[in-house]
Amino acid sequence: MTGNKSNFPDWYQAVVREADMAEPSPVRGSMIIKPWGYGVWEQIQKDLDRRIKETGHDNCYFPLFIPLSFIAKEAQHVEGFAKEMAVVTHHRLKMIDGKLQPDPEARLEEPLIVRPTSETIINHMFAQWIRSHRDLPMMINQWCNVVRWEMRTRIFLRTTEFLWQEGHTAHATRAEAEAETLTMLEVYRKFAEEILAIPIVAGRKSAAERFPGAEETYTIEGLMGDGRALQCGTSHFLGQNFARAFEIRFLDEKNEMVHPWQTSWGVSTRLLGAIIMTHGDDQGLRLPPAVASIQVVVVPIWRKADEGEKVLVAARSILLALENAGIRAKLDEREGVTPGFKFNDWEMRGVPLRVEIGPRDVASGEVVLARRDTPGPPGKSKSAMNEVAAHAAVLLGEIQKNMLVQARAAMEANTHLVTSYDQLRAQMEGEGGGGFADIYWCGNPACETKIREDTRATCRAIPLNQSHPPDKCVVCREAATERALFAKAY
Repeated sequence: MTGNKSNFPDWYQAVVREADMAEPSPVRGSMIIKPWGYGVWEQIQKDLDRRIKETGHDNCYFPLFIPLSFIAKEAQHVEGFAKEMAVVTHHRLKMIDGKLQPDPEARLEEPLIVRPTSETIINHMFAQWIRSHRDLPMMINQWCNVVRWEMRTRIFLRTTEFLWQEGHTAHATRAEAEAETLTMLEVYRKFAEEILAIPIVAGRKSAAERFPGAEETYTIEGLMGDGRALQCGTSHFLGQNFARAFEIRFLDEKNEMVHPWQTSWGVSTRLLGAIIMTHGDDQGLRLPPAVASIQVVVVPIWRKADEGEKVLVAARSILLALENAGIRAKLDEREGVTPGFKFNDWEMRGVPLRVEIGPRDVASGEVVLARRDTPGPPGKSKSAMNEVAAHAAVLLGEIQKNMLVQARAAMEANTHLVTSYDQLRAQMEGEGGGGFADIYWCGNPACETKIREDTRATCRAIPLNQSHPPDKCVVCREAATERALFAKAY
């Protein structure tokens, strides 16, 4: 592989490219997600969609185009997204002076926004669907694409168009909506740790970092391999802001017309970038088994032509046993490339487990299994051919757990208890990430602004359920009752 993690930006781009995850599209800032990368996204969708449905939500789909007037109804929302919105003004092209241009006679009466998020169009429909307390709670989710015209882009992390899921709910009471917000935050936290093997800090955002139009935003934050934070998902308590803007009312049990309380929440293909940056190494990508579209690759090895058929027969029987055990597996029968090339190729792509089988293995009835999470001889073991599927299942479970342990150890080693402003500035010096700075913060926006301007670090999360004794803010030395995690971020 070209590049190593000491030059993290170049290393990241090399992994995306050489692991065949994605590549830039002809449209600036957009990406083409290739089958290997999309296969990971499909596994993410499959597991997370199940979790979302288990909490009582139904999937639906809303239009890509949103009337400009809808966006303008919620002041904070439009202000938050105004610089990122793509606008459609014409519905037809025409040859004018030999050039294909928008037809002046086909200008739309009202411009359309290409959705940056769907709160406005969904709330327009909620106003028609919600009439009584019997219509609540209304709990929907959609998997779709969104467009945000980013100035600085990086594949998976920040692109003009990306894929995501966005959930939207309406409730009869504030307490129900607040509980929903935290329920989905916990769904995301468990998903990230159990499936992506990414350790998470769950907390609420500062006012400056809130979603436009929300009363409170909660986040799951991961710490990447270069010491920078990545917002991996958010859950927003919207209060009644959108309900008022879109005149959503219902008749409650007291026979009074009132506004519902709302939430929205989402994760995106940014999670693919999180997997790369959390788990990747100098050899390339490392995939947690839970999201690998191929969990086990079987690589047959032979030199002489008369050995090949026997090896392939045994390899195919192993493949069938793996598939029958519910393991996503592939037999690499490519011709014209060496076993060493195949080993490197699958290691680059991050396949969690490799089965190596040659003539001697066929004769002995044993094969070699090589783990991607533990490189070299320590990661290799042998298995009887008739026990490969059972052995592989055990190893995949161990790999999944070990990757979370490794990532959590890295995050803990790069989280620093900071007690002075000088210490905070020193930690964030240079171009590197600097890790999480765990500080007492008084909550004053002026102190947050000073940290951002002096260090480029932002408030990533105010962890939930704190029980720290009061202390002093590291910036102004005034009384502080909570700790917050600051970091440079993507």
